[in-house]
Amino acid sequence: MTWTSRLRIRHLQLLISLAETGSVSDTARIANTTQPGLSKWLKDLEDDAGTILFERHSRGLRPTAQGDLLINHVRRILSEMERAQNNMDALNEGNAPNIAIGTSPASAPRLIPDAIAHFLLMHPRAHISLQESTMNVLLERLELGQLDLVVGRLDNYQPRQTLNSQMLFRETMKVIARPGHPLTLKSHLCWNDLLAFNWILWPEGTPIRQRLDSALSNSGLKPLACRVESSSLMANLWLLQTSDMLSVASGRVAEHFTHRGLVKALDFEMDAEGSIGVCWRDEPYIDNAVLDFRECLLKASQAKGQTLG
Repeated sequence: MTWTSRLRIRHLQLLISLAETGSVSDTARIANTTQPGLSKWLKDLEDDAGTILFERHSRGLRPTAQGDLLINHVRRILSEMERAQNNMDALNEGNAPNIAIGTSPASAPRLIPDAIAHFLLMHPRAHISLQESTMNVLLERLELGQLDLVVGRLDNYQPRQTLNSQMLFRETMKVIARPGHPLTLKSHLCWNDLLAFNWILWPEGTPIRQRLDSALSNSGLKPLACRVESSSLMANLWLLQTSDMLSVASGRVAEHFTHRGLVKALDFEMDAEGSIGVCWRDEPYIDNAVLDFRECLLKASQAKGQTLG
């Protein structure tokens, strides 16, 4: 019997608590056990594993590289156990299935709602959890088992051993402004026209910001005059409507909000193209709900006449 097979759920929870509190005494108190008993258990675990999992220092404990590796696995195991319980509860109550989706703002306005509508036709009693954030945050949650799928920009996605990915479509980027903005009355705009105004920019490191910066660099231009840096799509829309600032959005997002009279896409061709795709964990057994939702994403992409990858 290996040391991993002797671990119980309670042991996994102890490891998480030790990592989060950095304290044997705090973890012992939370777990309603004794400090000496917990210290002995941790020492025995490290002996069995053949490595040090936590560094001891004056302020308490800090996971080693090996400890971080084990704790990441433990977080995924606990997330999967929680999801398993939720799915079992749903089945017992006659509902099915449960699925957790992460989306970046680029996918939120149309693609995700359309895919959800298709999915609910397939599974009328399904429960869907939807979280919106940046791709870096969402991919981390995906690897930890907190999400089943992540949909968003794959422009700068780096392949990972733990994940699979599929491109859904490519699209251009658009410069957007409020309806009635002075630049909406002009055609064939150039960068000089746009540089006269302040901008709302997505945070550095986000794919859409990197595409914009690349377009500027390719044109030999300096950074834009940024008044606001924001990853909130709704806040950005409000700021655009109440000022003469400009921002950038994916073609699909710009079209969605233009049709609703909230913004106007300017007559400007930007030398930048992005890709929207889906990521999921590379596992031997994939939940049927995950497979179904991927099919719904493809259907939603095709329905909008996008070019599939």
